[in-house]
Amino acid sequence: MTFATPPVLGPARVPYGLLARAHGAARLLAERGVGAGSRIAVDVADPWEALAWFLGADLLGAATLMVEPAWTPRERAAVLADARPHLVVTGTPAPAAHGITPAGDDDTFFYLPTTSGSSSRPKVLIRARGSWLRSFAALGRLPGPVLIPGPLSSSLFLFGALHALWCGHDLRLSPRWDPEAAAGAARDAAAVHLVPAMLAGLLAALDRRPDLRAACALRTVVCGGAHLGAETRERFARLLPDTELIEYYGSAEHSLIAIRREDDGLRPVPGVRLDIRDGLLWVNSPLAYGGRLRDGELEPDGAGWSTVGDRVELDPSGCLVVRGRAGAVVSSGGRLVSAEEVEAVLRGVPGVADVLVTGTPHPALGAIVTAVVEVGADARPALRDLRAAARTALEPGKRPRRWLATRALPRTPSGKPARAAITRQLRDGTLPAEPLR
Repeated sequence: MTFATPPVLGPARVPYGLLARAHGAARLLAERGVGAGSRIAVDVADPWEALAWFLGADLLGAATLMVEPAWTPRERAAVLADARPHLVVTGTPAPAAHGITPAGDDDTFFYLPTTSGSSSRPKVLIRARGSWLRSFAALGRLPGPVLIPGPLSSSLFLFGALHALWCGHDLRLSPRWDPEAAAGAARDAAAVHLVPAMLAGLLAALDRRPDLRAACALRTVVCGGAHLGAETRERFARLLPDTELIEYYGSAEHSLIAIRREDDGLRPVPGVRLDIRDGLLWVNSPLAYGGRLRDGELEPDGAGWSTVGDRVELDPSGCLVVRGRAGAVVSSGGRLVSAEEVEAVLRGVPGVADVLVTGTPHPALGAIVTAVVEVGADARPALRDLRAAARTALEPGKRPRRWLATRALPRTPSGKPARAAITRQLRDGTLPAEPLR
């Protein structure tokens, strides 16, 4: 039996078992009234089952929302109210005995991504196949197998999984992040998709375990989601000297915006137009989303210039320098401090599992720069080392004046620190953190 490849994967050869289950999912969905233009929600814990439902919906020309298990009941209700899915699916789709003919074209909506929720309640967006097919081509071919060490409810990891299938590679899916487990899985993977905090954790695990470092088969690491500091890049080059590092900058709304390869800076993806207005980046892109859903109604994006509020500038070579989301800026003593710039510096200090920078109230300065450091399981960073890194790389007004330590930062589904939640917990005194000494 020959099964057609889901359109969002292009002409790639996809593993037979996954294709058979995707076509089985499509038949089950069709029996329940799902067709071209429908919307479904997938509420399934197992990543392979979730992927089969997703690809089955794509075969029918339907768009899928991947339910995030970590959403609060209020967030879940709000997201489903905006998405208004025709069906919420659970369970395991059985393999099909007969395939179906794919529906739709590149303009067909296939995915309902949600914003990460790092700064606010998740928003429901809608995306056409062509936007990600063009994004896959912009990222280019990677070696395989490909490790995806995060949940497919995150658009970053779903993108990585579909890109790997588009490349014709086998997948290694691991919905829960564990640095040492990822280092072990890297013995059987040639590429991996990560966010900066995960990359820092993977490098720390490889540093602790020379046996895992020696067995690591990674040839390419793709890192997206936030700015990567020079310290992390230097550690990467030392521990994985023969591995390529690809960094990309993007958003749920715009997909890929700029890519950094080797020693170059962030260069805009071909066809993506950028404009800087009052320090904020505006984007006009063929990779962008199609609009937003509110109460089940589509609000088109306008197919023109849009911004998510990222502060940027251009360096002398014309490369993009991302200073962070406007909402991730601390106003301290009349100076605007990019939280992500400070985080990128501190993340490279030994013993730092991750870090989030925010402002806490101060009677004279308005706010002081505050670093909440997630300490590693086996090592705790020395405050003197953190201060030394800040002195070396940051102007005086950007250096944290308050230092806190915590065992685990609250996180978004993609693994990034949940900025809004952490800021709120600091304000309410409910964040489990203590002064770092």
